Amino acid sequence: MATKNPESKGKGGGKLSRSETVTVRLDPKLRYLTELAARLHRRTSSSYIEWTIKASLDAEPLHPAGLSALVVTDATIGSEAEYLWDVDEADRFAKLALRYPHLLTHEEQMVWKLVRENGLLWKGHNDQTTGEWVWNVREQGLVFERLREHWATFNAVAQGEAERSGLPKWTKAKPVPGSGFDDMDAEIPY
Repeated sequence: MATKNPESKGKGGGKLSRSETVTVRLDPKLRYLTELAARLHRRTSSSYIEWTIKASLDAEPLHPAGLSALVVTDATIGSEAEYLWDVDEADRFAKLALRYPHLLTHEEQMVWKLVRENGLLWKGHNDQTTGEWVWNVREQGLVFERLREHWATFNAVAQGEAERSGLPKWTKAKPVPGSGFDDMDAEIPY
């Protein structure tokens, strides 16, 4: 079953982007029953299928990462739609990975590992003892603009199309005051 993108009529009009076209295979019996159900609701088959999927998403339970399996939530794919959807692919990916990492595909898990390990993408601080840049992987710490800027690179590295050396760099450690290494550029006293 396919839905069509309606086009505006008249001069100078562009395409409207109401819905995407999706091809679905249905066995003859299921297609016939779908057509009957659509008639009941005075809808086209495409409209009925879209409506049914939406109702199903509103009932499909989700369990956010970080919560005990014993904690009951009323989160569903439908109720999380506003959080999970973004027009930008990198933002959609990050939101899914941060809240529902168990839903990532293997390929997405590879990208997420690279993102989690890259300090340029995260707000953090230099550790007072080691001087190393440290961060917590959480939504408030992710710098979405930097992820968008380097999104293609992270995907290319994860897919083996580019070298890890192409990933964005950051200062991993800054000298700790009093460690003897904080003034290395100064003249050595003899």
